[in-house]
Amino acid sequence: MYSSHDSQGLVKVLTFLKAHNTEYLSGQDLSDVLRISRVAVWKHIKKIRELGYKIESKQKIGYRLESNTDMLLPWEITSGLKTKTFGKNAYYFDSIDSTQNQAMSMTMNVEDGTVIIAEKQTNGKGREGRKWISPKGGIWISIILHPKFDISVITLFPLASALALSNAIEKSMDVKSELKWPNDITIKGKKVAGMLVDALIESNKIEKLILGVGINFDVDVKQIEKILKDTPNFYGIASLREQNKTTKPISLLQSFLIELEQVCNLLNVGDTNKIIKDWTKKSSTIGQNVELNTENGKIKGNAVRIDDDGALVISKNKKNMRITSGDITHVSK
Repeated sequence: MYSSHDSQGLVKVLTFLKAHNTEYLSGQDLSDVLRISRVAVWKHIKKIRELGYKIESKQKIGYRLESNTDMLLPWEITSGLKTKTFGKNAYYFDSIDSTQNQAMSMTMNVEDGTVIIAEKQTNGKGREGRKWISPKGGIWISIILHPKFDISVITLFPLASALALSNAIEKSMDVKSELKWPNDITIKGKKVAGMLVDALIESNKIEKLILGVGINFDVDVKQIEKILKDTPNFYGIASLREQNKTTKPISLLQSFLIELEQVCNLLNVGDTNKIIKDWTKKSSTIGQNVELNTENGKIKGNAVRIDDDGALVISKNKKNMRITSGDITHVSK
């Protein structure tokens, strides 16, 4: 496990290499400046390479950083991140059962916007208690929030978060996505990302909100589809890497944290209209004939809008119904 608060020698060596990436630095240079032994320098260089950084070395000349890693390590997340609080604190795990479980177990004094990230999850969580397949290549994160917004808009938060991710995908990767109610992000009708929200509420106040996000960034689509094809409401998997071959995952994650902080600020000041308007523009659900599996059975109708609280309003036989939760399928007319 690595965290953004680590002051270990590895990060110090890496930071110095980044700052001087146009020149070679000898082991003695690094030892003298960082006040660590040359053996420690060598061990840190070895570990940095294991973390996916490319370091060129020349005998009797030194080391030079050639390229960064694609791994979403805490110091990469925080570096140059243009947010006020979101993402300034991060924890990275090679493998974990669930980032959501880890986030829920952390104490209340964790900073607002703290990110828990895993290279892979062994028991990833989806909505309605479903399992989320989380191999290497995806972006699997949970974000711990201490929101200022009123509890009355908490049901709009998942939709706002999905909007933030869709905006980030478009801005960082130049890939257009759509929003499927309540909180899925799709590309050409197939799921590329989803949201899960857990909340701790006391005395009608939100004490802690955990946003779980699963993004199929660079995954084996066929392998995941083979596992999920017989599950209820499965409608296909998409991978962002199929749409964009060059953008680094760190660019998407940083963009998402910026967008998420912005929509949370809108919720804080009660500006739900902008969120609803922007979500509707990107929605693949509104205007469609839909079938919903709810606690009260199947409901069919035409999706006409979402309400201020994120509920889906569907019309059937000239009567409107509000749906607050359920699995939705788009059906032909």
